[in-house]
Amino acid sequence: MGPGHLERIFDRVGHFGRFQIFLYFICAFQNISCGIHYLSSVFMTFTPRYTCKPPGNVSQVIFHNLSSWRLEDTWALLSPGQEDHITVRLQDGEIWELSRCSRIRRENISHLDYEYSGTKSNFLCEDGYLYDQSKWKSTVVTEWNLVCDRKWFRILIQPLFMFGVLLGAVIFGHLADRLGRQVILWSTSSGIFLFGVAAAFAVDFYSFMAARFFLAMAASGYLVVGFVYVTEFIGMKSRTWASIHLHSFFAIGVMVVALTGYLVRTWWLYQVILSTVTAPFILCCWMLPETPFWLLSEGRHKEAQRVVDMIAMWNGTNSCKLSEILSLNIDDPVYSSPTAVKKHNLFDLFRDWTVSARTLSVWLVWFTGSLGFYTFSLNSVNLGGNEYLNLFLLGIVEIPAYVFVCIGINSVGRRNMMVFSLFFSSVSCGVIMVIPQDNHVWIVMVTMAAKFAIGSVFGLIYLYTAELYPTVVRSLAVGSGSMVCRVASILAPLSLSLVSSWIFIPQLLTGILAFVSGVLTVNLPETLGKPLITTWEEAAKLKSENNSSSSKLLPTTNNIRLEKVEVINPGDSSLEE
Repeated sequence: MGPGHLERIFDRVGHFGRFQIFLYFICAFQNISCGIHYLSSVFMTFTPRYTCKPPGNVSQVIFHNLSSWRLEDTWALLSPGQEDHITVRLQDGEIWELSRCSRIRRENISHLDYEYSGTKSNFLCEDGYLYDQSKWKSTVVTEWNLVCDRKWFRILIQPLFMFGVLLGAVIFGHLADRLGRQVILWSTSSGIFLFGVAAAFAVDFYSFMAARFFLAMAASGYLVVGFVYVTEFIGMKSRTWASIHLHSFFAIGVMVVALTGYLVRTWWLYQVILSTVTAPFILCCWMLPETPFWLLSEGRHKEAQRVVDMIAMWNGTNSCKLSEILSLNIDDPVYSSPTAVKKHNLFDLFRDWTVSARTLSVWLVWFTGSLGFYTFSLNSVNLGGNEYLNLFLLGIVEIPAYVFVCIGINSVGRRNMMVFSLFFSSVSCGVIMVIPQDNHVWIVMVTMAAKFAIGSVFGLIYLYTAELYPTVVRSLAVGSGSMVCRVASILAPLSLSLVSSWIFIPQLLTGILAFVSGVLTVNLPETLGKPLITTWEEAAKLKSENNSSSSKLLPTTNNIRLEKVEVINPGDSSLEE
């Protein structure tokens, strides 16, 4: 069934009527849950101030010139970047120097001074650690002591989650083609809820990581299949903005994380509350029908007809007979003559120097967009000021970014929008690095500007990639870009571990990549006003035709809408955050 057939159906029953609106917001609501779990680790893996636990009960504490009876009084004086120790006297008279990853026993216990040059004995933190509970009563870090020689377990939490995202997109995208969209929506949503709760009640760190891994697969699977499901129900006249604004609901999930983190300071309760967000969708997703186009692809014509009749009833329009729609071009050689279909692979994206340069440039933009998105979001706790407000603002700024993309793509062009967003992000990263670190307000504001630009890149790169390649490899191009995007999302948390060396390393990496990506994007062809290319010959001519008249070409919005029909293949795992 060709794209023309799809649009004839929507012309009859409605492109975005009451039925599509109802279905769109139900499925978009579940995107909130996906956004929640993608970034819930921002606070769940927060590392508070900590020190080695003494081997007994403390009777007196000395920290520089401060003397106290409680260790809790010294937390505010400890600096994260300094290796100061705390001197304590135990009830049995022993004197210990406590630091983050070791403890020292003084042999001379006659003088309780902060500085001591006598004989000492060094010991490991065999009794565990003491944590500052002024911000969080407990986190994953404090639950399983993911500090010192175990800090790499904490660092690997988010990369392993993102690896699950990559696998989930591939696996559930393939299953959706075989089993249908509806059953995958229900199973992935149930998995999000079950594995989300399981992570909260994990008995040890390894079961926690396993639950998070399967949670990532389920959330990723929903994003991919949910996008396809929605676009298969929406006609071309509304498909462009509807698909782009699905990202906005993901951003709402980020804001929910910030609000929940502010209100709930116990990690397992925080995780349970966030997991319940998916419950309303599970309760009502059984009402969602299978898409008529998947049913038709499986030869289930009567079921597809019932779905089309239901859409028409909801929208108050006249239904159509699918048998008539499908037979309109039955004598057309395009539909009646068997043709040999050539299989394409990744090497087709490197068929010559021009296409290779285009592919590498596009991949770098995908990589930069993902690295910047997760770097800015995960680094919100290091910006200073109120970390909950920081993440909330970095989430809400994405929504106007997607509106900006929708307005700008048909006025200034795709390439110009992309170049502007990349350069603006690069400049913003540079500005962040020259702002004094104690000026938290300006750092957050400029970071919001950088996140706005990266959000624009994210909202545009799917469409722009699809328009740069011919039909035969279009899905492959977008899918491969998404895989590069996932690699960047795995590396982003690892880059944040370098802030202990220099706090601005994440911004430096993102800024450099954004600048290089912007320079390379200048050399890419403009696709505004151009019809979707179908052959490699048209792809080669695309750049040389940038300045030619496009008055006889199809409107760009139609190109977008047709594109969304042509790449509706969840197996490509290309349509997700």
